[in-house]
Amino acid sequence: MAAFMDVLTWIGTNILGQPAILLGIVAFVGLVLQKKPFNEVLTGTAKVMIGVVMMLAGAGLFVDELVNFQSLITAATGVAPKYPPNYVPLNDLISQYGSYAAVIMTVAFIIHLIIVRIVPKLRHVYLTGHLMWWVSLLVVAVILTMNPNATAKEIILIGSITMAIYWTIQPAYIHHAMRDIIGSDAIGYAHTSSLVALISYHVGKRIGKPEESTENITLPRALSFLKDYAVSTAVILGIIMVVAAIVGYVKAPDTVANLAGDLNPIIWAVLRGVYFAAAIVVLLTGVKMFVGEIVPAFKGISEKVIPGAIPAVDCPVVFPYAPTAVIIGFLSGLGMFLVMMALFIATGFAVIVPPMIMLFFPGGAAAVFGNKTGGWKGAVFAGALNGFILAIGQALTLQFLTYGTELATLGDPDWYAIVAILKGILSMIF
Repeated sequence: MAAFMDVLTWIGTNILGQPAILLGIVAFVGLVLQKKPFNEVLTGTAKVMIGVVMMLAGAGLFVDELVNFQSLITAATGVAPKYPPNYVPLNDLISQYGSYAAVIMTVAFIIHLIIVRIVPKLRHVYLTGHLMWWVSLLVVAVILTMNPNATAKEIILIGSITMAIYWTIQPAYIHHAMRDIIGSDAIGYAHTSSLVALISYHVGKRIGKPEESTENITLPRALSFLKDYAVSTAVILGIIMVVAAIVGYVKAPDTVANLAGDLNPIIWAVLRGVYFAAAIVVLLTGVKMFVGEIVPAFKGISEKVIPGAIPAVDCPVVFPYAPTAVIIGFLSGLGMFLVMMALFIATGFAVIVPPMIMLFFPGGAAAVFGNKTGGWKGAVFAGALNGFILAIGQALTLQFLTYGTELATLGDPDWYAIVAILKGILSMIF
């Protein structure tokens, strides 16, 4: 039994948890099943893996800058989240129970594939590997919070069923909106921002118009440079970083000086805006290469293994359809979160910190959905909704989660829904 668990852990860690490997294997199998010549199999597989790595590299570079931004916000506001007494830190949770998450991910993915194979209306194969591991770990944390004495079998069984159900239904319930955005059924949406994206898509119809798209906004000639998403990112986020650096320097000069190193803080902040823009360009280039190869490659699997199967992938896949909306969603979400943070501190309800990564990726993706039906108003609403949900979710989850409490500050909107639903179900079991 121990050897079998080791195998499952190895698969979860080395294949499912590595997006480039997982999607490379998917592309390879799909092309082989189509009996493509060797050179096409090699080229298609390599381009998918390179595209994924470029996408992740761009996202990683963007995350690095978001971390810098978060450090400035923390320095300027002087707030830090309050964890429950006697909580188990995230690092300890991973070291003690990380293998459980890997096993859950592997078992749940197998169950997920079986469901997709036998249920005609559920045809999305969930392929966002890194999120699969993190949410599996979140489920482990919730189970242990509800019952610290839960056995390994209980944790793996409950976790595997929970994840298999989520990975199967999540891309399905948002697919009508995804189809509207990309114009086909070629790609599904597999990300834990699905709830805010879906709500934004439907609310957008009631508050705005598609013809008012962020990509069609008419600007004065002096501001026409903002129509280029790379330039607008560099300028807008560069200005925000400069302001944050100035405020942060007044409040906590040592923190800002440490971030800037040998550079003048203003020069450092300006460069951060340029790095933000470069990250977006790399990310979107990777998305285009990845999608351009995975769609035709996956055809072999959808024809020979799982009839009608659709690959469901990470949220940046929608960014190219409205890159300006992505930035708007991030900014409106950040504004909403800061308002909620101030309100919580003033009332004594909670102390929360802006999760820049989650404000950008889920907020930006949701803004693409909101923009599709409601134009710029839908994009603004989507980002604000994301910021609101992240603030409420972080505050409540910080008060509840005693294992890996830091996960509360790393959550996407769907995370908090999973926590609430699983908590309710487990309260009847344990």
